Amino acid sequence: MKQQQGANAFQSNLLPTLQSLTEKLVQQGFIPKVHFELEGAYSPAKSHQALDFHAVNQKLKTANIAGELKTEYWQYQWEYVSHYHDQTPAEEAQHLANAIFQLPGIMKQCGAQEVFLKPVVWGGDQGRYIQGSSSIFSTDRRPVHIPNAVQINVSIQDLNKKNLIATTSLGEWLQWHLLQTSYACCLLFLPEEDAFHRLGLRHNYSLDAELSSPFELSGGHQGSIALYREKGKHNQDMGIVPLLYGSHDQVLSYHQDWHSTARIEHRLGATSQHYDPYLNVLFILLNILEAIESWQIHPGFPPQYTTKALPKSLYDNNKETGAISLFKQDYWLSKTIAKHLNTEFEEPQLQPQTPHPLAAQIIHHLMLRYEQNSTISLQ
Repeated sequence: MKQQQGANAFQSNLLPTLQSLTEKLVQQGFIPKVHFELEGAYSPAKSHQALDFHAVNQKLKTANIAGELKTEYWQYQWEYVSHYHDQTPAEEAQHLANAIFQLPGIMKQCGAQEVFLKPVVWGGDQGRYIQGSSSIFSTDRRPVHIPNAVQINVSIQDLNKKNLIATTSLGEWLQWHLLQTSYACCLLFLPEEDAFHRLGLRHNYSLDAELSSPFELSGGHQGSIALYREKGKHNQDMGIVPLLYGSHDQVLSYHQDWHSTARIEHRLGATSQHYDPYLNVLFILLNILEAIESWQIHPGFPPQYTTKALPKSLYDNNKETGAISLFKQDYWLSKTIAKHLNTEFEEPQLQPQTPHPLAAQIIHHLMLRYEQNSTISLQ
């Protein structure tokens, strides 16, 4: 409880920063849009065959949480999806933080025995596809370890609500900046050891056919930091709006409006009780500011990005630096916070050994978490 109270106080301290960065973007003529999707799993109570999703969503609405729970692909897996209202990035962070805190209790009132907010549900389902198929199951009933992701959908509008990700190279620049910064800052969205085990599920457990979860830093429209315009991650058409249904609810006619759905989807985050929506929104807003600056200076396209492996652990080993050390050693967060929060910023005035006070507070908060709760690596 004491640790939760500390986290709440830290998040409250971040709210003015998120609001200030959003206001700066609006003053420059840009409206940032940030939306979360979070996956999890549950086991049904003995008195229930399945979760009552309608009842859960009614309780979310009563709690003023702007999102809803939906069924996911695997049995007993669910997905929390934020509503596309006009909430600010700071408000979106508040909604997800409240959902992470309240969903276990709400779901247990609506048919769940246990609720799993974990990067991996080990042995969460069973069954393998036949070779060469991505939809037909074989008689192989070996366990499937289910990855649970936190996805961040990002778009940028002008003051006339025009989606600039659809119509300009700002989408490529934002994707490029996120690909550059997500390596050293991966601790923000991979906050426990099982988050790194999640990245290796497809390779280590022969689940490549069953899972589409990302495992490295990659771009394009199917990568871990994907740019969606006409096509989505499964090469499906985006922005499909049904116009006419048949007698069996099949879509007979539709039109495509991918301009409204064009976005960057950051797919690397792992579901965890330790996932901090406020820090991740801060990370996104700073990247948006940097991307806009690059785009305004270089209105063409950014350099090509080469796919890169992520760290394999929170912790250092003999061959590779872990996520905790990478985050502590990197200067991007401190430099970029200082640049966009200080009205008079000159980079030489702030040296790596003297981080911006907010960056120092963030590092201290995260390091205290890992010092106090060594079980993060064991959960």
